[in-house]
Amino acid sequence: MTSNGVGHEDHQARRDRKALVVFVVFVVIVVGAAARCGAQPQLPKFDGNRAYEDLRQMVAIGPRPAGSDALKQTRDYIKKELVAAGLQPEEQPFDARTPAGLIHMVNIRATLPGPSTEAGLTPGHGRIVIGGHYDTKLEHKFRFVGASDGASSAAFLLELARALKGRSNPVPIELLFLDGEEAVVDWNLPNAKDHTYGSRYYVEQLKKTGTVKDVRAFILIDMIGDRDLGILREQNSTPWLTDAVWSAAKRLNRPEFLVKATPIEDDHLEFLEAGIPAVDIIDLDYPAWHTADDDLAHVAASSLQTVGDVLLAALPAIESRLK
Repeated sequence: MTSNGVGHEDHQARRDRKALVVFVVFVVIVVGAAARCGAQPQLPKFDGNRAYEDLRQMVAIGPRPAGSDALKQTRDYIKKELVAAGLQPEEQPFDARTPAGLIHMVNIRATLPGPSTEAGLTPGHGRIVIGGHYDTKLEHKFRFVGASDGASSAAFLLELARALKGRSNPVPIELLFLDGEEAVVDWNLPNAKDHTYGSRYYVEQLKKTGTVKDVRAFILIDMIGDRDLGILREQNSTPWLTDAVWSAAKRLNRPEFLVKATPIEDDHLEFLEAGIPAVDIIDLDYPAWHTADDDLAHVAASSLQTVGDVLLAALPAIESRLK
């Protein structure tokens, strides 16, 4: 009995060792294949609550029109958070001629690096720019803190910097905080273009330096904080870029991205006119828009989360198109 038991135990041990070897070989093959394909060890995660905290901090500063001390405070906050995320912010200052006179404005930009030789990717494919404005509309009749219109896009970009930190990007991604999107006097002045100062200056510099082609795509984020989020397809936007975003929303079952389309004047038009593919992700159907009610009570972290999830899901398809 004893000898037979030992023989049985030896046979079982050999089977166990063989199974372990097969398992180890399988794991090595799978991990190696993932590494060769440049698979990410961890998918980027957007934290809507953390973005909401950035939004709250900016709203606490108060009204932030172009050229104001409050906007400078906002700029300092943005740069501090970008540095904390491991990025190097760069200012793009300019003096804008407005109907109210010359106003000093500043765009902020920071770049998430592109391909590395370790990832087996080839550099030289230009960059994707994801942007939004951080100023608020100048109002004299009421206190306008721009929780969705101004703070939501800036907060979104800050959280995107954190979410994409450490990701191997096939194409570099520039985060662009635009100044002077809002009109200083009136958006619809008949003899002046009193709006989108930051995007106009940015594109002018691309043309001046002959680097328009380096911006492969522009994704604009604007007014995404609405508690009752509803984002229409923007009619002027580049179809393939719009489709990439809305296809991702459909995969994630996000009904906030609506089927209906409408034309909207926004910062993306400057890029489109320069021949750069662009899409505008905006909820303009927001009852609190340009009123005193655009405050914390009318925005939600869940809306920021929705847009963050959709954009991160759309990014691989957009990058694949640009390789």
